Amino acid sequence: MTVELGLRERKKAATRAALGRAAALLAVRHGTEGVTVEAVAAEAGVSPRTFHNYFAGKEEAIVSVLTDGARAIVDGLRARPAGEDVRESLRQAVRGVLLPAGREPDDLALTLALLRVVKADPALVAGQLGGLVQTQREIAEIIAARTGTDAARDPYPHLLGGAAALAMRTVVDLWSDRPHRDLGGLLDEAFALLWAGLPAPAAPPPEP
Repeated sequence: MTVELGLRERKKAATRAALGRAAALLAVRHGTEGVTVEAVAAEAGVSPRTFHNYFAGKEEAIVSVLTDGARAIVDGLRARPAGEDVRESLRQAVRGVLLPAGREPDDLALTLALLRVVKADPALVAGQLGGLVQTQREIAEIIAARTGTDAARDPYPHLLGGAAALAMRTVVDLWSDRPHRDLGGLLDEAFALLWAGLPAPAAPPPEP
């Protein structure tokens, strides 16, 4: 029974991923207005009814490549050593999502193209942020358990999780505009600045 459930859940996850990737590909090719539920279902090889079992609408499906990826931070954070500084655990969990081992070039190209599509569409931006809310709550709960704080009362786990999420979004936004930049280096720089308390940049030397 446990094996059956595991197989069923993996199949559902694979179907959701296929639908999300199909929606992302169509959005990159044709723009948001050119995406329909029927087209996404056909691209993924399933019925429109199956689409509605996973997504409320095309916007949710389009951004799912990004929001489902962000949810992997929760699993990554849970897998970090219990005695590790929670801030380092957060950095490593985010790195695992943004810089996964064995990432295919086509997946990277799709992510970059999709980020540009999302940034240009306020509805998709809202959908992406909305999809990250629950993920951020779960991250706060893990941080609370690791730090002996109370996620229902204390601001610390929410602020730390929110800061990490903001760092990730900022890095991805900057990198999507200039993909030649070192994503890992940019991510490490962002977290180092956060953990240092965001010190003010040194003032530029006066002009002669």
